[in-house]
Amino acid sequence: MVNKVADEPQLLSKKAGCNTHGQDSSYFLGWEEYEKNPYHPTTNPGGIIQMGLAENQLSFDLVEEWLEKNPNALGLRRGAASVFRELALFQDYHGLPAFKNALARFMSEQRDFRVAFDPSNIVLTAGATSANEALMFCLADQGDAFLIPTPYYPGFDRDLKWRTGAEIVPVHCTSANGFRVTRSALDDAYRRAQKRRLRIKGVLITNPSNPLGTAVPRADLEMIVDFVAAKGIHLVSDEIYSGTAFSEPGFVSVLEVLAARAPLAADYALDDRVHVVYSLSKDLGLPGFRVGAIYSSNAAVVSAATKMSSFGLVSSQTQYLLAALLGDKDFTRRYLAENKRRIKERHDQLVDGLKEIGIACLESNAGLFCWVNMSHLMHARSFEGEMTLWKKVVFDVGLNISPGSSCHCSEPGWFRVCFANMSAKTLDVAMQRLGGFVQTSSCKAAPAALRRAAGPARSMSCPLAMNMKWALRLTPGFADRKAER
Repeated sequence: MVNKVADEPQLLSKKAGCNTHGQDSSYFLGWEEYEKNPYHPTTNPGGIIQMGLAENQLSFDLVEEWLEKNPNALGLRRGAASVFRELALFQDYHGLPAFKNALARFMSEQRDFRVAFDPSNIVLTAGATSANEALMFCLADQGDAFLIPTPYYPGFDRDLKWRTGAEIVPVHCTSANGFRVTRSALDDAYRRAQKRRLRIKGVLITNPSNPLGTAVPRADLEMIVDFVAAKGIHLVSDEIYSGTAFSEPGFVSVLEVLAARAPLAADYALDDRVHVVYSLSKDLGLPGFRVGAIYSSNAAVVSAATKMSSFGLVSSQTQYLLAALLGDKDFTRRYLAENKRRIKERHDQLVDGLKEIGIACLESNAGLFCWVNMSHLMHARSFEGEMTLWKKVVFDVGLNISPGSSCHCSEPGWFRVCFANMSAKTLDVAMQRLGGFVQTSSCKAAPAALRRAAGPARSMSCPLAMNMKWALRLTPGFADRKAER
């Protein structure tokens, strides 16, 4: 049979057919494997536990309790009157004023009211993904570059580059100082971008950091602001984890740094070149509601981003519901405090569990994950060794974690491990599985004489190895993928 498709003109655009979307990263491939075999304590106890998803499920009961007490918000009523028709016909892409006012106050409350947010400077978007992409469209042309400290969120390769054509130049950070950004690392990245003849339009940071789980220290923010001021470029601060900082020194927004140096900021026009991204996906645990925001004092950016937001609006009924929720000051005060307490409790459960089996984490104070050092479990200190270990953890142990190479970490052996998207009991199961793997790996690494002295291998308690009955082999084509750099 003649293959007619090969003779026909290309049916899809170059954009649709290119591979710059980043979806072939091990970060996303791990999700795919989990979806094929998801863990359930009763119906699929041998399945893969999802520890690669930064989702906050720890405080749903607080939101559900509020909804039960405030049925009008979910029932689209204002008092005794229905607002269904009003919301169904609402098409203003500037957003509902009541929601923008409530969101502005909530963002300020998260920062202990050290910063005030002007609702007119907020652009609503369908999640932080849309917000970051819209900012790239506003600030960079195709081929322009942003500097991003490593390790960084793997989704940025898709969100910032795929449709915009912008480039990412990594700012290499190391474990020597806890992966903190330094001026020398920024200068090095800037020089590398210049050698590639890229026009550098700005720096993008996540604060608190994803995947490190650390709030950026004020001194580091000061240094980064000084850098962008000296270079005359933009600074985008993705602050979607701002409400998760659970211990001191706490979260400091880049807007606090600007406010403290107001006269100098005006001299360098910094107010027009510093932009904040926010969303309700992490702090309130509402990723399915698709609520994101850009905050900028640059009128031109706000105007352009508002027009772009028509491609990804937040539904009017979602805005109406959340305007009522965030407008309840008693609720937001109690929620923010209790949510942080629960995040810290679950964070400590993971850190303590890993410590018991000989695995260390970067000291952290925010986020829904830990940055975990498993380099001592690799057969070789290389990115190939990291990927081999990752495949064992996913397929043999049944835990989907994110390898550091997918986050462009410059050192092999680090992994992002999420803890807030599961119950405490499921996290215990994950630690038991990983503990069994570490124990078995230690046995295999021991000299033969020590293994004989310890007795036959079958005498060792390792129920995971005996009970694991699902796929121990990579799916076709998966094994051939190279380590991310």
